[in-house]
Amino acid sequence: MKKNLPKDTDFAKVDKALKRAAKKARELAVKTRTPFYIFDDGQIINLTKHRKKALP
Repeated sequence: MKKNLPKDTDFAKVDKALKRAAKKARELAVKTRTPFYIFDDGQIINLTKHRKKALP
């Protein structure tokens, strides 16, 4: 099945950029021992409580 990619090249790169930014934000939260929240299925979740150890 073919993906429906936007014709504008800037919009086509948004998904990767957001994932990269989220990864860096989570890594920074682990390093600085600060809370890290996400919005999932209509709920705000604190991932700080869910992690058992620091990320590599």
